[in-house]
Amino acid sequence: MDGQGEPAIRTLLGLSLPAAAVGVVAALGLFLVEEAAHLLEHVLWVDLPGAWGLSPDSGWWIFTVLTATGLAIGLILSFVPGHGGRDTATVELIAPPLALAVVPGLLLVTVLMLAGGVSLGPESPIIAINTAVIVALVGRLWPQIGVELVVMVTAAGTIGALFGTPVAAALVFTGVVAAAKSGGALWDRLFLPLLAAAAGSLTMRVIDGPQFGATGIPALGAPRLSDLLAAGVVASVAALIILLGAIIFRPLHAVFRKWGKPWIYTTVGGMILGVLGAVGGSVTLFKGGQQMADLIRGAEDYSATQLVFIIAVKLAALLVAATAGFRGGRIFPAVFIGAAVGLLAQSLLPGIPLGLALASGVLGAVLAECRDGWIALFIAIIVVGDISLLAVLCLAVLPVWLLVARAPKMIVYSADRGHVPGASV
Repeated sequence: MDGQGEPAIRTLLGLSLPAAAVGVVAALGLFLVEEAAHLLEHVLWVDLPGAWGLSPDSGWWIFTVLTATGLAIGLILSFVPGHGGRDTATVELIAPPLALAVVPGLLLVTVLMLAGGVSLGPESPIIAINTAVIVALVGRLWPQIGVELVVMVTAAGTIGALFGTPVAAALVFTGVVAAAKSGGALWDRLFLPLLAAAAGSLTMRVIDGPQFGATGIPALGAPRLSDLLAAGVVASVAALIILLGAIIFRPLHAVFRKWGKPWIYTTVGGMILGVLGAVGGSVTLFKGGQQMADLIRGAEDYSATQLVFIIAVKLAALLVAATAGFRGGRIFPAVFIGAAVGLLAQSLLPGIPLGLALASGVLGAVLAECRDGWIALFIAIIVVGDISLLAVLCLAVLPVWLLVARAPKMIVYSADRGHVPGASV
């Protein structure tokens, strides 16, 4: 490092290969976890009901699987060493590394959560798993590299793999490094995380592909003045729905903890999720990526009342899953909720372009959940695949930010939660 805190060129070059390797390993970690979850999901939702002559979409089957998932996860949290890691309701997306001994339990509960239909995403646990493993590996192979840098690079690689492009990580970490106290040029500090994110996203695209996105949505083209108003209104409504959940989040978390033992409150949570899934249908299950695409494709089959009901069920499922001890992230279900709000807006006001309605809903919901304007803008664009929306969304995000900036978040702060400085996604 020179006198201004900027890394020397030779330092960046020397760390380039480790950073790229971290990105590849992070993508492989995500892929292996999700493949294991897909295999178990097929057993739970295809093989078993098929063998018994049952419909996997029946309310009783949904209730049974989610209740059993809650019980299984609760037993792991109660009795397996490490207790499944930190409660993801109490930590930021990027947190200090866990001990390696915690990883097996966290891996088990993550696979069960993803396969069992719980309304949470993989982002929080997979970042924690990758970070624990890679910090241990780097500590053995390159002990001179600081732990905080390894955490940042690993998170960047994982985020790049999750969203299929390094742009997501670059946008997230622009804010992170800008908030850090160390000096130096922004691109010097982004260099290694961006390299890891690029390696992670390329690896994931080769072996699997991006996590979500809809197809066949007409491009907006030249925006009208009414489009600006519509974007702001739809995004604000979606944000308010998530903020309503944020207000309930901490009290609900406390209610579940009154049950005492994890195997009790996760089982109760699983039962509630089972009821919600039974009444809301299969479209309200899982993290929401595929379900969002299905909802968009079949939008004409849903009335405005049905869409309101789906939004309410998915929000309730997100809140219960996140507060009842299940390990998972909240961004993916927030994307589903935002897209459903967009479909509702388009159903009530058919003059709103579909892509604009969807992107605006996703923008508002994700911004309210993660409080990061960059990632909210990015996800809104990749969901509809229309870059012409960017200018409209950049204007819409401003009033929505004023709405959410000082509002409660979906997180329960605790004295020991810890975080990487500047990492608040």
